[in-house]
Amino acid sequence: MATTEARPILWQVDSRGVASVVLNRPERNNAYDGELIAAFAAALDALEQASGLRAVVISGAGRHFQAGADLKWIDAVRAGSREDNIAASRATADAIWRLNAVPVPTIALVQGACFGGGTGLLAACDVVIAAEDAVFSIAEVRWGLTAAIIIPQLNDAIGVRQVRRYALTGERFGAAEARRIGLVHEIVAPGELDAAGARIVDQVLQNGPAAIAETKALALEAAWGRLDGETAIRLIERHADKRRSAEAAEGLASFAQKRSAVWR
Repeated sequence: MATTEARPILWQVDSRGVASVVLNRPERNNAYDGELIAAFAAALDALEQASGLRAVVISGAGRHFQAGADLKWIDAVRAGSREDNIAASRATADAIWRLNAVPVPTIALVQGACFGGGTGLLAACDVVIAAEDAVFSIAEVRWGLTAAIIIPQLNDAIGVRQVRRYALTGERFGAAEARRIGLVHEIVAPGELDAAGARIVDQVLQNGPAAIAETKALALEAAWGRLDGETAIRLIERHADKRRSAEAAEGLASFAQKRSAVWR
């Protein structure tokens, strides 16, 4: 979806109750920072209040769906206090965890790159359709970071066995592999993403809204991503503390300086 508006998140709800949410930082490949996270949370707030909401379709403006965290922003947060880092991790976690629990079907349409936190966003959606050219990775370890706050959703989506490969290697994989492991449900030609999403929405609109909400809630009752308060706090703190580590400092410095990290 192309757009020139400056807001980091664009959203609207049509007459059927179908919401469109667009990640809108194409100049940064839709990488998330504090502003985008806050705007995404605000969109979720508004959608929770929308009457007659039936489905949410999430897409990314420009060439790429979502390239993970903006590492310049991550490095700036890292230099702050532990409290600042925990607040940043909590905001990120809340956005993903709230998306996971939205009581209507959520559909992600993926083109180009989907890295790091972007894979967590997909794992928190109900249906994922990817273009043939989409490329994925759970890449946090490359920069001395961890994917702590999205691990529960990834466990639900692709299983612990696949997380143990892709979150440890940080390697990139294509759309066919993403479908094989369960991160993606369907692959289409790049020009057919919108039509494929519309087809899923049409299927959703044939079903009882209350039955959908109850079915989704029941499915989540036994999910990894259904966290108790103590577990949520622990994941947030570990995510924040790893960002402040010497290893993360070296990883982020290697990115900024366009060089290999010392462990390579």
